[in-house]
Amino acid sequence: MPESAKSDAVLRVVSVSLGSKSRDHVAQATLLGHNFSIERRGVDGDLQAAQQLIQELDGNVAAIGLGGIDLYLVAGSRRYPISAAVKLARAATKTPVVDGSGLKDTLERETVRKLQQSGTLALRGCKVLLTCAVDRFGMAEELVKAGADTTFGDFLFILGLPIPLRSLRAVRRLGALILPIACRLPYKLLYPTGDKQTEIRNSDKYARWYNEADIIAGDFLLIRRFLPERLDGKTILTNTVTSSDIELLRARGAGMLITTTPEFGGRSFGTNVMEGLFAALGARTPKEYQTLLDTLDWQPRVINFDN
Repeated sequence: MPESAKSDAVLRVVSVSLGSKSRDHVAQATLLGHNFSIERRGVDGDLQAAQQLIQELDGNVAAIGLGGIDLYLVAGSRRYPISAAVKLARAATKTPVVDGSGLKDTLERETVRKLQQSGTLALRGCKVLLTCAVDRFGMAEELVKAGADTTFGDFLFILGLPIPLRSLRAVRRLGALILPIACRLPYKLLYPTGDKQTEIRNSDKYARWYNEADIIAGDFLLIRRFLPERLDGKTILTNTVTSSDIELLRARGAGMLITTTPEFGGRSFGTNVMEGLFAALGARTPKEYQTLLDTLDWQPRVINFDN
């Protein structure tokens, strides 16, 4: 464990996000006896500004999270690095930089299992729309293991192509063909950045996929991107939501919201921030992450809109 984690000083974890500054937030938290300052700082899609901010933070904070971008995408056992994210991570030479992938493969798997075991969600035979499997392959695998009838929306939500994927095998095969090229494209073509994160493009061509599902899962900004006018009775399984996001879901009739990350200061932060907390405590491997998760015993945050 690093010296900073052993002292009584406040450990500062900052998420540098390619998203809109309008979603910035600061919160305080105490984990395992350590006090944390948690920040989310958006750069409105400006990669150069993100790199400069990371360089300024390097050596001055306990951990840096990459928000709104992944270091790599996953299809089966293969990882495909995203060029823009790798460049950003290399801007720091002293402070650990994480993107949340370590927690996606541990916390999100565990969340699906807990929801099934507790009876919060009856997943066997349930129709699930997962926005992007290569972004959350751990969640994708656990949904399939639980017996959910899962549609993977990688082509729908990332490339805008009306091609739903119905199996993990299809995700792996098509990932091997497309991801080596896609990961070299300008990132804004793959994922909403800046002010586009707050846009909702109501589209009939996407509504059918939402309407067919009992559960809509995955990154909230992708879920929000094509959110239909009505979500009557739907369960949303996601990560980062603000208070305004919660009210948006309530207004559109969602039945339940479940976040895999806990609430701090009125919102749930992304997995990159949570992984940043673990990195600040000295954890570096999935095994060390799992040990911390077992100690903390985080439970999924569940909001029943019907109550």
